[in-house]
Amino acid sequence: MATPSLDDLFLFIDLVDAGSYSDVAKQRGVTRSSISKHITKLEAELGVQLLFRTTRQLAPTEAGRTLYQKAQELRVMANATLDSVSHLSDQISGHIRLSVPTISGELLLADAVSEFCQAHPDVTIDMTLENQLVDLVAGHYDLVIRTAQLEDSSLKAAPIFDSRWLICASPDYLAQYGHPDSPQALLNHHCLGYSNQSTGAFEWLFKTPDGNHYTQTVAGSFSSNNAAALKIAALKGRGIAYLPMCLVYDEIQDGRLQELLEHDSAKILGIYALYPFTKAPSKRIRALIDFIKVHYERIQYRF
Repeated sequence: MATPSLDDLFLFIDLVDAGSYSDVAKQRGVTRSSISKHITKLEAELGVQLLFRTTRQLAPTEAGRTLYQKAQELRVMANATLDSVSHLSDQISGHIRLSVPTISGELLLADAVSEFCQAHPDVTIDMTLENQLVDLVAGHYDLVIRTAQLEDSSLKAAPIFDSRWLICASPDYLAQYGHPDSPQALLNHHCLGYSNQSTGAFEWLFKTPDGNHYTQTVAGSFSSNNAAALKIAALKGRGIAYLPMCLVYDEIQDGRLQELLEHDSAKILGIYALYPFTKAPSKRIRALIDFIKVHYERIQYRF
């Protein structure tokens, strides 16, 4: 049996992920027939059918599913092998597939990552903004940045910076309903819940005078998994929100929102760089993480 090339194995992974010859051909800048020839060659070398092909569907056979899984592992090992010797060169180069959370992505990381690309012209970065934790291997991500508390995570994580959250409301809301004087008083207010947190949209984190943390249930009828949507509602006077300081910094400064219960709020989330499997990130990944940290330090007051 002839030994298949790594390029053909990795092409097979991309084809299964895309589910379309045309999509992969477009991504690679080649013809559809070229992709088909490589897959036919791979099947001939292995002596098995790897794909079911119909006019509407492309799906792996049992042998194809097995090869897909093993080829993914091989791709990770190949990338790690190349990365292990890349440090011998002073030049940073290569491609980074990056996933970042929406708030940090829009307010900090888009600027930092694009500046990094400008500083390192031999590096290309594909950055996706999403809040859910992605599958690093299946998604072919080199680096994932997430805002979370990761004490129980089995992922390899490098802390980048912390993000403080604050409680706020508009002057119009406070003029109509008054200022809450304690976390318990929030039961008598209209609170805006952030549903993209494990504790629940209306379970808010506070601290006692001696620093012990506790969760207080608050009252509210509107929640969202998008913090920017809650900010809009707060600005419209619809209620009290618990939001990242970086998201509402400008509004706090110009008075459109007012911080509440400053000495009681306790929510601080770490922002972490996550990377798959390898004992240490590659040189370009380390350089990007360090660059983001430096960029953060310039505007740390906003966080």
